[in-house]
Amino acid sequence: MVVGAGQAGLSASFHLRRLGLDHVVLDADERPGGAWQHRWDSLTMADVHGVADLPDAPAPGGSAERANEVVPAWFARYEAEHALPVERPVRVDRVSSEGDLLVVHAGERRWTTRTLVNATGTWSRPFVPSYPGAGEFRGEQLHTHDYPGPEHLAGKRVLVVGGGASAVQFIGELAPRTDVLWVTRRPPVWRDHFDERLGRHAIELVQERVRAGLPPASVVSVTGLALRPQEQEAARLGAYDRRLPMFDRIEPDGVRWDHPAPGQPAFEPVDVILWATGFRPAVAHLAPLHLRSPRGGIALLQTGADVQTATVAERDPRVQLVGYGPSASTIGANRAGRAAALAVRRYVDSELRGAGDRALA
Repeated sequence: MVVGAGQAGLSASFHLRRLGLDHVVLDADERPGGAWQHRWDSLTMADVHGVADLPDAPAPGGSAERANEVVPAWFARYEAEHALPVERPVRVDRVSSEGDLLVVHAGERRWTTRTLVNATGTWSRPFVPSYPGAGEFRGEQLHTHDYPGPEHLAGKRVLVVGGGASAVQFIGELAPRTDVLWVTRRPPVWRDHFDERLGRHAIELVQERVRAGLPPASVVSVTGLALRPQEQEAARLGAYDRRLPMFDRIEPDGVRWDHPAPGQPAFEPVDVILWATGFRPAVAHLAPLHLRSPRGGIALLQTGADVQTATVAERDPRVQLVGYGPSASTIGANRAGRAAALAVRRYVDSELRGAGDRALA
């Protein structure tokens, strides 16, 4: 059983089929495309930070076409060409354990399976931090998940909150059109270059957290940020000069600092707060399996040299997590999909051997 038909789920399904393992893929969306179909219209293929190839299928290249159309169409072709057994829309509510089997519940429906590959990503769990006064704000509060595009925000004073790649991109397309302020909880880390060695080190740092049973941090929190050519105009306008420090509370017409930086006002009026504050792993349906460590994360076992192939849940080897922690990228999802399929085969083979030994006994 695979839950989720984004990049990680499709990769896992491809490799399970190649290994001759019968399975079904349950996907919550009505159409192919994973989280890509929900991205904002102004995000083009030239804007995305890279889409890795699927097994036996090169990714679409950069272009001015909308990413929320190109990638879903690619996923749909991939499902059809490889006859992947995707069933949709099926929203999994919970996964429980009955003896040696896992039981997957979706409303009144249920499936039993020896193993589960969880590929539910993060898009369905946008994170918005709690701030005093947020409920009294009279303007709009939006999250990356709901970003409507620059046209909707033109002429409004927008406060962008968050220090990740999405915040940088939003500022890049908003600043030439409207008034933008930027605040982050931590100082953003800018980089001049990025190579494979730095990328591998960043992923290893994420894996250290997962191995320790901590919730995974985003890869960008250790890779740093860079401005692309399309963001240079916003930089020229000073949009990336963030306000210091983080505001203390939200008021009906803006945000307030108790101790503003020297020379800065204590209050900034804003029309829109855009929370570019990231996402959390969508794993609540796995709660009945008690996979979390006391430190809040799901520890994964690493069986090879590549940290992106750490997929086996330490507390239950029947469960694989792909697109989680060190494999939370398109290329990592591909590697994890293959690793998960191989781990499923090893587990099933060991169970069948054990059953045979018990029968002989």
